[in-house]
Amino acid sequence: MSPRPYRLGQRQVAADETRSRILNAAREQLEKEASFSIDAVARRADVARMTVYYQFGSRRGLLEALFDDLAARGGIPQLPSAFQEPDPMLALDRLIEIFAHFWSSARVVHRRLRAIAVLDPELLQTLVDRNEWRRRGLRAILSRLARTADSQPIGEVVDLLFVLSSFESFDMLAGGDRTPDEVVPMVKQAAAAILRRSR
Repeated sequence: MSPRPYRLGQRQVAADETRSRILNAAREQLEKEASFSIDAVARRADVARMTVYYQFGSRRGLLEALFDDLAARGGIPQLPSAFQEPDPMLALDRLIEIFAHFWSSARVVHRRLRAIAVLDPELLQTLVDRNEWRRRGLRAILSRLARTADSQPIGEVVDLLFVLSSFESFDMLAGGDRTPDEVVPMVKQAAAAILRRSR
């Protein structure tokens, strides 16, 4: 039997470990520093700068992979359970719960990413693109509810709930001492009030 498949397998394991180390370094960089660069991440991961480019292709590629990693660790894979919920109001409640726990799972990282994005168009676009997934999810859930009144088109209600379920809203409501379990009922109550007024 040729040793080639074994060597290829070892190489893949090593590449996966390097990738994981770089992603951990990127997360730590944002947890501990107010700046973010390929050089800083490479130093923290103890790899060459070109290794980061080889693994992720570009700074944006690294950021996309970091967002995927944050999402996986923060419970976003549970999101299909919200859309599988037959009752749209319960589906909305579930979406709010999932995002509150996601935002809280890496609160400092999310906060720093948004601060850096103010002066970084590439990162800003990545954040905008990711946030639009949440907007589309809200629209899908609201489309299952009774049609909103003519005075408040569904797009306006989606916009209100989009702001309410954002990291910025969660971060402000959580303040320095509220847990996600304390914030979630507040957001659900506000969402229900918005929907009552829209009908």
